[in-house]
Amino acid sequence: MNIGEIARRAGVSRSTVSYALSGKRTVSEATRRRILDVIEELDYRPNANARALKEGRTRTIGLVIPPASRRLTDMQLDFVASVVDAAARADLDVLLSPSGGDHDRSFERVVTGRRVDGVILMEIRLEDARVARLQQAGLPFVGIGRTSRPDDMWWVDVDYAALMAKCVHHLADLGHRDIALVNRSAELVAAGYGPGHRALAGFTQGVRERGLTGVDYCCADDTAAGEACLNQILREHPEVTAVATINEAALPGIQHALENAGLSVPTDFSVTGVAAPHWAENFRPQLTAADVPALEMGARAVELLAECIADPSAAAQHLLLTPPISLRGSTGPARR
Repeated sequence: MNIGEIARRAGVSRSTVSYALSGKRTVSEATRRRILDVIEELDYRPNANARALKEGRTRTIGLVIPPASRRLTDMQLDFVASVVDAAARADLDVLLSPSGGDHDRSFERVVTGRRVDGVILMEIRLEDARVARLQQAGLPFVGIGRTSRPDDMWWVDVDYAALMAKCVHHLADLGHRDIALVNRSAELVAAGYGPGHRALAGFTQGVRERGLTGVDYCCADDTAAGEACLNQILREHPEVTAVATINEAALPGIQHALENAGLSVPTDFSVTGVAAPHWAENFRPQLTAADVPALEMGARAVELLAECIADPSAAAQHLLLTPPISLRGSTGPARR
């Protein structure tokens, strides 16, 4: 069934059908009722397109991803895959749209083009102009992450502050007194990237509570940067015996640097953090870490967005996840 068939059966023009369903122009109630009756008549079995026409919806959601100039991390790719899978199960299509830099026009088209019923927004900043724009437009949206004013929006997030503090306490329990945080890139942290700021806050809190000495470093999301960052830590702070990180893409480089320095994990040096499970499992020995449930987060974001679309006036819902620290082989007692 398409608009042309509906128009023919209802005895109206295609544009009248479009106006009746979108509300862009006034259509008499009798004409609108006739169009809806035709839709009902033709839609003997549930059909996504027919439902979309009857509801005046697109049956499409937007997924706003980081700009193409930045390679998605494996965790972010898991988010994308889980959103697409969950949307398919809900009989929804997904429109991917990058944002940031030269892609601001693409984001604006998603907001104003009536191409989607709602949006899932990735990589939230503490102060995020995209959130303000979506709120201004009245378009339903859910963040994977949250701003500094989390009560004002729907979101799913990981409690990076609590998890990083737990990593610090775990290292302190093993006798480590000098530890380092390997954060995300300086560019992201300077832009107000929420997980980077919350991880630093949790790290600082844990260090203070346990009376430790802590240093923090920013690191780009790749192997070479991870290796350079760990080498810098060893050079500038040879007393450091353990690292906690939220930068999973830097883990292979961290491992290379430790091997090149002749340091054995965990006999000489411990590594822990917050990472996607497959990164933790590929570290040698396997990484003691809080495993980010990226697949669950994407699926739950789709569920929340469906509720937000169904009732835009409903109170915002929040889901803060705190997965346990999985004890594997990469942490051990501090070297004497």
